[in-house]
Amino acid sequence: MRALAIALSIFLEIGLSFSVRAQDLNMDQNQKKEGETREAGQVRGVVKDSIGKPLAGAALRLQSADGQVVGRTQSDPDGQFTFTNVAPGTYAVVGEKTGFEPATAIVSLSAGEEAGTSLTLAASQALDLHVVAERLERARNGLLPETGSSIYRFDQKDIAVLPEGEQTPVNQVLLQAPGVAQDSYGQLHVRGEHANVQYRINGVILPEGITGFGQAFDTRFADRFNFLTGALPAEYGYRTAGVVDIETKQEAFANGGRVDLYGGSHDHLEPSAEFGGSGGPLNYYLTGSYLQNDLGIESPTSDANPLHDKTQQGKGFGYFSYLLNSTSRLSLILGNAQGTFQIPNNPGQTPGFTLNGTSRFDSADLNENQREVNRYGVLALQGTAGSRFDYQIAAFSRDSQVLFRPDPVGDLIFNGVASRVERTSFANGLQEDSSYRLNGAHTLRAGFLASGERAVSDNTSAVFPTDINGNPVGDQPVTIVDNNSKTAWLYGLYLQDEWRPLDELTVNYGVRADWVDAYVQGNQVSPRFGLVYQPISGTTLHAGYARYFTPPPTELVAPKDLALFQNTTNAASCVPNAPCNSNVLPEHSHYFDLGGIQQLTSSLSLGLDAYYKIVQDLLDEGQFGQALVFSPFNYRNGKIYGVEFTSNYKKDNFSGYLNAAYSKAMGKDIVSAQFNFDDPAEFDYIANHYIHLDHDQTYTSSAGVSYRWLETDYNVDALYGSGLRRGFANTGKLPYNLQVNLGLTHGVAVSRRGKVEVRLAVLNLFDRVNELRDGSGVGVGAPQFATRRSFYGGINYAF
Repeated sequence: MRALAIALSIFLEIGLSFSVRAQDLNMDQNQKKEGETREAGQVRGVVKDSIGKPLAGAALRLQSADGQVVGRTQSDPDGQFTFTNVAPGTYAVVGEKTGFEPATAIVSLSAGEEAGTSLTLAASQALDLHVVAERLERARNGLLPETGSSIYRFDQKDIAVLPEGEQTPVNQVLLQAPGVAQDSYGQLHVRGEHANVQYRINGVILPEGITGFGQAFDTRFADRFNFLTGALPAEYGYRTAGVVDIETKQEAFANGGRVDLYGGSHDHLEPSAEFGGSGGPLNYYLTGSYLQNDLGIESPTSDANPLHDKTQQGKGFGYFSYLLNSTSRLSLILGNAQGTFQIPNNPGQTPGFTLNGTSRFDSADLNENQREVNRYGVLALQGTAGSRFDYQIAAFSRDSQVLFRPDPVGDLIFNGVASRVERTSFANGLQEDSSYRLNGAHTLRAGFLASGERAVSDNTSAVFPTDINGNPVGDQPVTIVDNNSKTAWLYGLYLQDEWRPLDELTVNYGVRADWVDAYVQGNQVSPRFGLVYQPISGTTLHAGYARYFTPPPTELVAPKDLALFQNTTNAASCVPNAPCNSNVLPEHSHYFDLGGIQQLTSSLSLGLDAYYKIVQDLLDEGQFGQALVFSPFNYRNGKIYGVEFTSNYKKDNFSGYLNAAYSKAMGKDIVSAQFNFDDPAEFDYIANHYIHLDHDQTYTSSAGVSYRWLETDYNVDALYGSGLRRGFANTGKLPYNLQVNLGLTHGVAVSRRGKVEVRLAVLNLFDRVNELRDGSGVGVGAPQFATRRSFYGGINYAF
């Protein structure tokens, strides 16, 4: 009742204000009529092209009602124009420019007043292609609703104000979002889940690659990252902790590019180049980069300069788009990323075995290496049919390879096993998404995905034979080959409706069905529901429910033939009275999400989001054995829940953000790949207790500010994590980690088209020792420390 009374009071005050104002206006008008003279006024306006950009150099003329030209002028560089000393009356403003169709606007001018107008000049050819491309871009984005989920966007401006700008790795960009936790080997954990992140390029899902150190994507080719999490709409399946949809740069009408040289600490050298342009209906964008440094992987020690940690990486990306006609286009995306990595050494380790009569070997001299390759391609046909139907159908392919080469002598002396591990995955598929605007209240969406993947795991291991008690019986190794392969099939389809019963309310409800046929078979029908409600201006609330089906990553599943390794130093220590090698299972879950955003002012917004996930056969991954490749396993039951806070402020030359998150991720009872767990006491404890997942980090936070002063951008950001898990059954916790980074950028125009930009960055400003892992915990293979303080600088030329 009190709220109703307040609302009524405000309504009456507004009505009274309008009444008084109307009386004042009547008095003003009467006074004006009494003293009105035929004094001159002016006509002002702006000329734009068909996509809303100001058009300079347009010829404008002012014509009276009888067709007489009473004034001529040209638009300035901002598209602005003015006719002065114009007598009261009705006029036509006519705009013309070579290469554009003429345009006319009608204005009426009162005595002594100013009249405003605008003209839009449509290009006779080239710009029409741009207009078609823009329209198709909007249609493609309309295929992917976000109702009920949480979404965070990072565009080129957001990336530019990060200390390293476009040199920032993709995982570091995503760490700026709430609820994203940092781990070793470049891993991300979204809302307490291990991996389970899906990557898309322009809406097309990419088959996941084999887990490794290299980033398959370069930040520089992204126009924008759309990062979705929470209760996702029905078209998102399989990997659902987070969806990273990368909208590629399309320098279709820039006909220019950029060259960049970046480097600094740890012998870091990173040249890159990008170029885009157009020729008629063909648009293209190309970029390539090379990277080398002495800090390829997180070090197992806290030393500022790790031993044996060099990397060399090369990446290339190409986007090509061809407008078939005014309603459709064909796009081709090609990408390649490959790199070599030395596995860093941990000096002072104690040998455990004897090889050829000696056990002397300095662990600082180990020579383990890993090579990674990821190649992908997408061919998509996208278009519209009429004003209501939009579609995109895409064929995609990805080839992923990882090869771990051991130190054939050192690994045997320290570990009793030296394994050469090669895993390859080749996947192809077809994806279709379409939408149909049934009427003003309903938009129907439907689609399907079908993919096949050939995963091969080849392992050749040198081991020592042992007696029945596990003791070596000699110092001469034997070689065991354990190879396996599998073809996996994945199918899914969905149907959903976006319903707007009220202007303030949007409801998205639908269902998807998924099937997997790999090492195990599984399927599920999954309802989805989400809504967005805007009760008042500036307030947006959302809620959602999703049933999720998550198959295990086939490329990581490598069943071990346990019988081959009996009576060797690589034998599995199976827990008594328990299965030893059960197949990895698909995960089934219920997901609930509730949140809201409040736009307090035009500059400041605040957001709060809560989620809860109930899981059966929870999927997790661990690094077991020497090769730094992860292997999946299941907990019978799991629960993940948390709360996220986000805030953003932008005004004039200053911007800032602050995010904070609380999360708990728990699992109970290991029910697959049991041979990886050799401690009976720990295994029994997990069977009867919920434990923290090894990647569970209770508190995380990210913050950053940027300020532009005297043509220079100054920025600082910070990442905080309360510490990952450690120890027996993950019951312990590592110390918190904190990294503060600084950066500045200054640009200078050197010609009408060219610009030189200089960037400086300091990472881990306070040189804090951040221990990400200590080598203990479930599925943790080695210690890892984050980068110590490092200095970087770069220069680029845009043309």
